[in-house]
Amino acid sequence: MAPLAWAGPKVRGMAQMSAAMAWHQGAADGFEMAAASFATLVGRLKGEETGDMSLGDLESFLDKEGREVLRQLLQAHLERRAEAKATTVVGADGLERTHHREGVRKLETLLGTVEVEREGHGARGRETLFPLDSALNLPAEKFSFGIRRRAAEEAAKGSYDEVVSVLEKHTGAAVAKQQVEEIVMRAAQDFDSFYFARRLEWQKGAAARRNRKLEKRVSKGEKRNTKRMSQVAAVYTVARFVRDAGHIVDDLWPVDAPRPKRPAPEGKRVWASLENDPEEVIEAAFLDASSRDPKGAKKWVVLVDGNADQLALVKAAANEHKRKVTIVLDVIHVLEYLRKAAYLFHAEGTPEAEKWVTERLVWLLCGEAGQVVASIRRSATKRGLTEKEREPADICADHIEKHRAFLAYDVCLAAGFPIATGVIEGACRHLVCDRMDITGARWSLQGAEAILRLRSLKASHDLDAYWLHHEKLEHARTHQARCANGEPPTLTRPSARHPSLRIVE
Repeated sequence: MAPLAWAGPKVRGMAQMSAAMAWHQGAADGFEMAAASFATLVGRLKGEETGDMSLGDLESFLDKEGREVLRQLLQAHLERRAEAKATTVVGADGLERTHHREGVRKLETLLGTVEVEREGHGARGRETLFPLDSALNLPAEKFSFGIRRRAAEEAAKGSYDEVVSVLEKHTGAAVAKQQVEEIVMRAAQDFDSFYFARRLEWQKGAAARRNRKLEKRVSKGEKRNTKRMSQVAAVYTVARFVRDAGHIVDDLWPVDAPRPKRPAPEGKRVWASLENDPEEVIEAAFLDASSRDPKGAKKWVVLVDGNADQLALVKAAANEHKRKVTIVLDVIHVLEYLRKAAYLFHAEGTPEAEKWVTERLVWLLCGEAGQVVASIRRSATKRGLTEKEREPADICADHIEKHRAFLAYDVCLAAGFPIATGVIEGACRHLVCDRMDITGARWSLQGAEAILRLRSLKASHDLDAYWLHHEKLEHARTHQARCANGEPPTLTRPSARHPSLRIVE
């Protein structure tokens, strides 16, 4: 009999295929099941069952049935990963885990519930370690990081009840309301370390020498869960934008005329905190800004609302960080004082009141704060108002007089500096009011702080980068901390057994 006509390359190809089939055999059933489910789904889409469905019904159908196919694929992949084994497993206590046992845990994912089969390594009286848990970076609880992120994002937008509903509808995961709050707090726990790491990145290590831990505490004598004032800050870079008084007036009282386009803030980071006091928030703002401008090449402008404590803290932080800053009192804040004074002399909402306010605002914008103070006091005196009646006028005049050093609007406009805290006002509304003022909401301090942190990350376009940082730290806390030298064991897939081929003659 002549030899079989098997060329060398073909023989090697068949051997490789056989080997692959041998060591994929454990997962083959799972993948075949997913493939069969997909084929069934295609058949249903081709058949009469879906022939008369609307687009909306088709979307719902595929969302549910397609997710199940994806869940099966995920399950099959996890089964394949379970074939990999660790040879030596040593715990953080230095003791090798020599006892092996199989374990199964259920996991709620965005695609549905899956089971993870993994080998446990234990020793008498010691914690059992599961190397596959580390390789997959499984969370300690039953909810995957995908579920956790979805819960965190939804909680930042709406109530916890809505989060429960969204998760059940779109993932099938049954997450209780209390569990949602716990997930959200864990999701936000690495906020400070994320921005500290970013400052280190920007400063190339210089920030490490200046960093001070921002403690989370309740002040002495303060009751927990009472109403608290949030502290809001923003740091950003913006190109100079030279204007004059007329531009500001046009912005405040819009006219139908083209206006130059304002430069957009760059690298904007906004955040709010209930746990940290004003000193801590201002310190964090200076640290963030310093990391962006380590050589002091930029002009620093700090916009404030006139609070005496706030001003003192800003000055102290500037001295500590050796930064020359231009402190500007928010012009919108001053405008509110002018309006209250105007209503002593003219009826609210009348053209006369608006004209009175506009005149004095223009004087301020032109650097004539003294003229504004004198005119307000003079107007109150001429009308013979009592001390009580003229109080709004005197408060306005006193406020302007007290803060004249921070009202050099003419200099700021000529230099192209901002003079209004629009970014902060927007942050207050978006970060705090839109979410925290939901009717009927009751907050724990930690829960409210977590929501503010997540909303801050979203508003600053940092959520994606933060989540990578968070998952990395979760792996360190949950897995690396349990292993010797913080190094999880290496998993090795089983060796492929190459079948021997015998040539038959």
